Amino acid sequence: MELRVLQYFLAVAREQSISAAAQSLHLTQPTLSRQLKELEEELGKQLMIRGSRKITLTEDGMLLRKRAEEILELVSRTEKEVMWSEETISGDVYIGTGETDGVRQLARAAKELQEKHPGIRFHIVSGDAVDVCERLDKGLLDFGVLLGDMDKNRYHYIELPMRDTWGVLMRRDSPLAGRETIAPRDLWDKPLLLSRQVDNKSGLYRWLRKEPPELHTVATYNLIYNASLMVDEGMGYALALDKLVNTTGSHLCFRPLEPRLELRMYLVWKKSRIFSKAAELFLEHLQEHLDQIQADV
Repeated sequence: MELRVLQYFLAVAREQSISAAAQSLHLTQPTLSRQLKELEEELGKQLMIRGSRKITLTEDGMLLRKRAEEILELVSRTEKEVMWSEETISGDVYIGTGETDGVRQLARAAKELQEKHPGIRFHIVSGDAVDVCERLDKGLLDFGVLLGDMDKNRYHYIELPMRDTWGVLMRRDSPLAGRETIAPRDLWDKPLLLSRQVDNKSGLYRWLRKEPPELHTVATYNLIYNASLMVDEGMGYALALDKLVNTTGSHLCFRPLEPRLELRMYLVWKKSRIFSKAAELFLEHLQEHLDQIQADV
């Protein structure tokens, strides 16, 4: 399976038309059709359903599309890293993370590094823990930010000094809004909205002193803005992280949990990862940045 043919396949998947894809690739339609037919024969699978108006992917075709995009992205990154000269340090650093204010410190360290090396570019990829770990394992990310419990045997990591604190986002006219803090028992019979960004919620369930089936979970979310809309519409109470919530000028309020529940934060990377010079420099500079924060405390 050649990279060139994967590019052809992705072009057809994108255009949903062999004629349009052939035009964008500067190929003749028969040539492109033959390449796709040979690809299906090589794999022994039908990848496309050729309709009268457009082409749709089979289940195998959708899987190949996902894998082809990952392969070509990794090839492109590798080519760039090899071609960059040693004299001028430049390149791309990819970081996967969920919603957390802890990204602020990574951004500060990134800005400081870019002042020394303007050719270094940073790419933040949003996702929950499952998404981040999957992309780390495939080599599509240099680093990931994981919240809460994590497998310390699976990755190299730095425990970041920042902490996110759990609380409850609710309407100002809700029965719990008059309280300064929220206890576990207060939520046992309430409709709850839980974040998908923090995939491992074991710490939260331990705080609630309930197993997931015992709770009344009515919805999940991966963006706090969407959660705030659901809360505003009266769907329930959203368990959220404090620094992500801004209730100014809204009908909502935020109350911290009692006992206080904090979420640890880790920067992780694959144990077998060979860093580009840009990623290596970022890790070194971030460690210096974090050491300075600790010294200033």
